[in-house]
Amino acid sequence: MSKAKSQINQQFELNVYNSITSLDKGLYSEIVDAENPFLEYEFLEAFEQSGCVGSHTTWNPRYIVLTDRDRIIGAITSYIKLDSYGEYIFDWEWARAFDSSGLNYYPKLVVAIPFTPATGRRILVHPDYSFEECAEIMVKRLIDLSIEENCSSIHFLYLTENEYDFLDKLGFLRRKTHQYHWKNRNYSNFDDFLCDMRSGRKKQIRKERKSLDQMGLQIQTLHGGEIKEEHMDAMWEFYLDTHSRKWGSPYLNREFFDLMFQNFRHRLVFIMANDGNDWVGGTFNVVKNNRLFGRYWGTRYNYKNLHFECCFYGLIDYSIRNGIDIFEAGAQGEHKFLRGFAAVPTYSSHLILNEGANKAIGDYLVREREYTDHLITQYNRQSPLKYLYGK
Repeated sequence: MSKAKSQINQQFELNVYNSITSLDKGLYSEIVDAENPFLEYEFLEAFEQSGCVGSHTTWNPRYIVLTDRDRIIGAITSYIKLDSYGEYIFDWEWARAFDSSGLNYYPKLVVAIPFTPATGRRILVHPDYSFEECAEIMVKRLIDLSIEENCSSIHFLYLTENEYDFLDKLGFLRRKTHQYHWKNRNYSNFDDFLCDMRSGRKKQIRKERKSLDQMGLQIQTLHGGEIKEEHMDAMWEFYLDTHSRKWGSPYLNREFFDLMFQNFRHRLVFIMANDGNDWVGGTFNVVKNNRLFGRYWGTRYNYKNLHFECCFYGLIDYSIRNGIDIFEAGAQGEHKFLRGFAAVPTYSSHLILNEGANKAIGDYLVREREYTDHLITQYNRQSPLKYLYGK
């Protein structure tokens, strides 16, 4: 149901909705870009239908939607947040500073994909229309919405560099963090990729891959319709096991996995290990055109090097065979750096509505950006990738 409605530039209309199901799927799909699977209708709908987001959770959707007559020409997916879990751009210190000053940090307004630290466009605009014009209309409505909802701040997470620069012009603070991404340099096969590695790492990677054969494990790559119910059943168990050991309560539930199987399987890539009797480990990954995103990993047993095969090597192999340009393996993990992933900047933009807090956080972010740039440079200077080493 629409929360707000106004006439913009005579023919443009701006609305705020509380559910993706309020939008026409076909019209919305026209504005989703070619490399972003996580803003597709089916993915956002699965979050809502499974109850992983919604008014009873700490992720309460607000969709800013711009239309031209009966055509959707722009959208921003945002959430009223009551905590900072599941975001992966950490602002706990900001929340504590607000609290110590007697200010409320929550609720806040977050423009992000829940539980998904993957880079992609956050401001969708139809290619037939001016990005800057439509984006400014929607961002200004987002600012008004944050005031209406008594939010302390607005946070765009894992957005593109172009959006980062655009929001800077509108007064948003710039934050830079880093991840490790794999880049395809037109490799013909996995051995060709290894030729880009220094000899010590090359030998270690070959040794790690060979060890799985010696243990009798069979590694399979499954995409789209090759994924069956038995594979999704096993993947759900792996996901639960990882969360129970590392993070406690999982963010996602079984219904979300079922909806992925029913409506989003064409975007899924599984790397799975079988010991001859049963599935013993694997990864849940998402692909769209020339980008691959690693998401969930788990195993029933502690097989040495299985994590590296399922999370990195098998997916690099898949990327080379399928012409994938960029493989994002997810948040954190310096072990990725040692296995052919380069340190790259990731971007977020923040508007703190309290003037004093905005200045204090802005001053801090200047220093943090300098440190992040230094860190990325230092990592890549020590990279086992020969084309980065020493730069």
